[in-house]
Amino acid sequence: MDVVLLRWPEESTRRTELSQGARPRLLLVEPGEPPPDCSDPLEDWIRLPADDRDVRARLSALVARSGTERPHLDEDGLLWFRGSWVSLSPVEQALADPLIERFGAVAGRETLRRRAWPEGLPSRNALDVHMVRLRRRIAVLALEVRTVRSRGYLLQAVEPAR
Repeated sequence: MDVVLLRWPEESTRRTELSQGARPRLLLVEPGEPPPDCSDPLEDWIRLPADDRDVRARLSALVARSGTERPHLDEDGLLWFRGSWVSLSPVEQALADPLIERFGAVAGRETLRRRAWPEGLPSRNALDVHMVRLRRRIAVLALEVRTVRSRGYLLQAVEPAR
């Protein structure tokens, strides 16, 4: 998984967004600024100017701590996983976002409907149709959406066949 580099404290808002998405991040602390409080294992900081070897060492440590690679959705509507991507429609993006937030855990049907259609809930069938389309779209990334009966959906990685 890619580690996002952020300037601290200028990009503190983006830091919060990335933290909520469980994205590893390295904060580049400006000279003279106090360092941030980093209690998240997916976050570290280094004071600028920094030697390239030190930055690479911090990046490697963050990648190792991130453990299982998680999918992420970028601002252009691309779903990334293991170095590959697919383009998602706006509705697919809205459905994928809570699934990514709860990667490996169940995202409820009501949550998904509210996120994809904030102005009004569609029929149950509309959600099911869009989930079928999302499943097909993300299959090339070795991701799958499983139905958890009476609860919702679960996004997980597909393990390669041995």
